[in-house]
Amino acid sequence: MTALMPGPRAEQETSVEPTRNGSGEPVISLRGATASLGARRVLRGVDLGVERGEVVALLGANGSGKSTTVRAVVGQVPLSGGELSLFGTPYRRFRQWRRIGYVPQRTTAASGVPATVREVVSSGRLSRGRLRPLRRADRAAVDRALELVGLADRAKDSVNALSGGQHQRVLIARALAGEPELLIMDEPMAGVDLAGQQVLAGTLREEVAEGTTVLLVLHELGALEPLIDRAVVLRDGCVVHDGAPPPATGQHALPGHDHVHPHAPEEPIRTGLLT
Repeated sequence: MTALMPGPRAEQETSVEPTRNGSGEPVISLRGATASLGARRVLRGVDLGVERGEVVALLGANGSGKSTTVRAVVGQVPLSGGELSLFGTPYRRFRQWRRIGYVPQRTTAASGVPATVREVVSSGRLSRGRLRPLRRADRAAVDRALELVGLADRAKDSVNALSGGQHQRVLIARALAGEPELLIMDEPMAGVDLAGQQVLAGTLREEVAEGTTVLLVLHELGALEPLIDRAVVLRDGCVVHDGAPPPATGQHALPGHDHVHPHAPEEPIRTGLLT
């Protein structure tokens, strides 16, 4: 895990007061966040608040800073300035990573080591404690996660036999197996067909009904639109909208959105929250 370095809060180019629709308890509090990837400044003073029970979508064109924002939240990108708190605890003192489930962007459930769907999903229980044989509660959580993503009948199959959309569902099931209070997903619908999107929408509906807080990076709201409480739109590393999803986002994240998605190359799955 990369430690965040404190720094002066950068001036935000567009000041947007976050809209709050949740219970009042902050799960994520990101204030004045600045960050760079190499020599390129990506976040320019992002404010993001997510309260318990909310479903928040991060929208914006390619390069707007959506993925960098969520990677900063889970500690994969260090902040050069600003403040981050998780569940009311400053990032520097936060240790309860088992409370967070993270589905990264465009990874694959396959790896160089042969593994079944159940074995990969079971690795999501590692976030809840030290290495040990799975107990009854662990097995039940894995079974529930497989049922939620519609892969219970593929539990014994090799992940190498799955389609791209099914790989995505395995990764989501792995995150759900840890029974997180906060679920962060970076473009969960990428590469998933319409039927798979409906399955994932149903999965999230179940999790939200159980009280899970959800932060999503999306290019399109699609089947998830009815679940979204709030949309936060980024442009050039700044928040330009925080509130109800803009009218045009029923089909696309932003008018004129470029659908060429220059994502990072696929990587094999690794266990644990932070990879």
